[in-house]
Amino acid sequence: MSEGANLFGDEHVRRYRETGGQVGHEWRNGSKILLLTTKGRNTGDPHTSPLIYENDGDRYVIVASKGGAPEHPGWYRNLSKNPDVELQVLDEVFPARARTAEGEERERLWKLAAQQWPAYDDYQQKTQREIPVVVLERA
Repeated sequence: MSEGANLFGDEHVRRYRETGGQVGHEWRNGSKILLLTTKGRNTGDPHTSPLIYENDGDRYVIVASKGGAPEHPGWYRNLSKNPDVELQVLDEVFPARARTAEGEERERLWKLAAQQWPAYDDYQQKTQREIPVVVLERA
């Protein structure tokens, strides 16, 4: 197993940034990780989360699963208040704008994301909430 496969949270962010994603971009089961930085909805402070993503053309797709927890993850609540975010994919850092996919687009992107991380289907079964699928586009 690679060094990146054992990373979580702040340590994942630190190693990803130190290495331009050489450590941390590829995670478990071949999944890909980006770094999402949002502004805190109450403090305005930056918060960075390593998240599994999939590409949809030139857009990035992430899933607010929180492992099937009953509430949305903090990063999703942050971008719901302020959709202007920063992404790091490998060694490229750039501004992006987030939006929640709905309807047929959400269904299509859910299937795409679940190809990257099949456990998303299990997470949805564990919770009453509809897990949001987020589209990130370069700003």
